[in-house]
Amino acid sequence: MASIAASYLIPRTRRGLTWGRNSSVVIATAGGSRSSLRSVDLVNGKKVNGVHIPGEKKGSLFMEEPHVEGNKPLHDCLLGRFVEQNFVYGQTFIIRSYEIGPDKTATMETLMNLLQETALNHVTCSGLAGNDFGATREMSLRKLIWVVTRVHVQVQRYSCWGDVVEIDTWVDAAGKNGMRRDWIIRDYHTREIITRATSTWVIMNRETRRLSKIPDQVREELTPFYLNRIAIPTDKNDSDKIDKLTDETADRIRSGLAPRWNDMDANQHVNNVKYIGWILESVPINVLEDYDLTSMTLEYRRECRQSNLLESLTNTTTAAAAAAASAAIEEPPKNNLQYTHLLRMQPNKAEIVRARTQWNSKPKRY
Repeated sequence: MASIAASYLIPRTRRGLTWGRNSSVVIATAGGSRSSLRSVDLVNGKKVNGVHIPGEKKGSLFMEEPHVEGNKPLHDCLLGRFVEQNFVYGQTFIIRSYEIGPDKTATMETLMNLLQETALNHVTCSGLAGNDFGATREMSLRKLIWVVTRVHVQVQRYSCWGDVVEIDTWVDAAGKNGMRRDWIIRDYHTREIITRATSTWVIMNRETRRLSKIPDQVREELTPFYLNRIAIPTDKNDSDKIDKLTDETADRIRSGLAPRWNDMDANQHVNNVKYIGWILESVPINVLEDYDLTSMTLEYRRECRQSNLLESLTNTTTAAAAAAASAAIEEPPKNNLQYTHLLRMQPNKAEIVRARTQWNSKPKRY
């Protein structure tokens, strides 16, 4: 934790920060020792009551707004914690400048990365983590890993740069050989639910890359953490099958998409979040500019490696076609647009991900 608490010397006018009176800085030496610390009154216009450093006299960093759970230090919340008798794991995140898009709000990829981070930390903090990425100990002994087969995300509102969000996640059984993981994202201060997500996971052998049944030993590890709760009501969940797109049915095709080395994850395949950016490559630019992506469903068909060359296909549904037609005759477009997508291998047309998206027009900003 020393590296987190030990900030660098920053002059009062540098890096866009505004420091109040009695401003001070923590200095960390190579040996880990620290200089004296004075209280800080204002940082970026926010009132704070000092900084707590492990090993020093206890203080705490409080933002002006009281936390609903009772003035809990924000840096403590960022570490994550179990609630509801250890069935639910929660973690708090600050939206960084590099996690926002052109409209200065978090992107769908940002949200998916935060969901994935919370899930991995849930496994680690539960004491189940084995040697592999997100796997339990019994899974690691059998060379098994988790792979996601379906994800559905509903976004009510995207957070802005600097906003603080709180994510809760939990798991439950999904049939005989699957696991369901759900998430809820709240605004940290207002407690408003701004995003809901659900996903289905199965087990794959790390070496043979074949799907596997859940061994009894793994099931025994997981069952104590199962919570019979859903983030998205059944009648609002997108559980319909996604139609396959072809060259004949697609409106737009973007070819020549190539995974990079840093698109790979610790399980030696392309990280599932990376697919979102490639899927959106074939969405019309005016939709990206004028609409918010409010719902996304992903069906993962096969894994992808760095050596694969990809194509992104998009097809306009009836609602989107009607909106495009009304725009052509200068009528106000409909609020909702819907698209079907396919990400596939370029040489042999093998499917990687099918997707369905829904878009709502962005509110006008004056």
